[in-house]
Amino acid sequence: MGDRSTVTSDFYDLEALLDEQDRETLMRVRAFMDEQVEPIINEYWTRAQFPRQLIPGIAELGIAGAQYSGYGCPGRSSLFDGMVSMELGRGDPSVATFMGVHGGLAMGTMHLCASEEQKERWLPAMARMELIGAFGLTEPDHGSDVARGIETTARRDGDEWVLDGQKKWIGNGSFADLVIIWARDVDTDRVLGFVVEQPAPGFSAVDLEDKIALRAVQNALITLDGVRVPEENRLQNANSFRDTANVLRATRVSVAWSAVGCSRGAYEHALRYALERDQFGRPITSFQLVQDLLFRMLGNITASAALCARASQLQDCGMLRDEHASMAKGYSTMRMRETVGWARELMGGNGILLENHVGRFVADAEAIYSYEGTREVNSLIVGRAITGTSAIA
Repeated sequence: MGDRSTVTSDFYDLEALLDEQDRETLMRVRAFMDEQVEPIINEYWTRAQFPRQLIPGIAELGIAGAQYSGYGCPGRSSLFDGMVSMELGRGDPSVATFMGVHGGLAMGTMHLCASEEQKERWLPAMARMELIGAFGLTEPDHGSDVARGIETTARRDGDEWVLDGQKKWIGNGSFADLVIIWARDVDTDRVLGFVVEQPAPGFSAVDLEDKIALRAVQNALITLDGVRVPEENRLQNANSFRDTANVLRATRVSVAWSAVGCSRGAYEHALRYALERDQFGRPITSFQLVQDLLFRMLGNITASAALCARASQLQDCGMLRDEHASMAKGYSTMRMRETVGWARELMGGNGILLENHVGRFVADAEAIYSYEGTREVNSLIVGRAITGTSAIA
């Protein structure tokens, strides 16, 4: 539908902030999403399955853990990593989420919390995507309050740890090779991180069914029933929830970028549709109200992308704070919700047909809006920075 070369949503040319090598890689990511993902993703979204046959092709792009250096990782900038998340989200938010879990949460935890030996053992294979990672933090009864409410326990038994509890909404959890589990030490009450290599006795993962959003991502309910993990698999530099929060601060910016990508995907499909659609004997792009919708959508995308770009620059120079990440995530997802709705509105009834793609972005936006920090929690983190007073109970 339409010539892709005539449709762009990078209105302020933020890609010019990248060097030539990074721009070339970004274009390869875009081509992969357009040529390999878009033609098949609606079928997998409908079936609630992830197209795992795409993983080798994604691996060849060399983008897993893009912002991390050493141990086989690409060592690119946070800005580049964010724009990759945006391109993935522009093509399909489920694929962006899969990579956000593997390359962001799982590899980020390894980079920040693993010992040198552990990094050498796992990160190179994760960068090559020979080992896929998952990140187990959220629990059935604890989401926004998980910092204070982790019920999954870890009990030391000689040279091993015994894990018991449940984790919910764990992306990649049912097929990952390495599942990072955060648990509370029953003796010290500290939150510790563990790498559970699969398969593991006592570990079970059941995919959640009947989701209305990100249907092509497998989110698992994980049950840990006496799972034994050797001390060598305890993340040696994860000794409190603060270490978990350090991971989430970085990945929250990536989620903000993927929200911009979701907005861009919906906008670009709607624009291509508008360029071809005639009503009342005229192209609908000649209607004032259609042009107003396009202006609103592009304004949201441009403002959000500029905000995310600055957050990534702060991250690259070590100045990113919790409130910066929360502002990026909270604002970009609010604007995303508006944008995908306007894209659907522009397309009328045709906007709810999967064949026109926008409906998938509308549905997927609902998950992006909530995960990695709800709007409410992010607003209170920013509010605390503004006022110096915490409103979080």
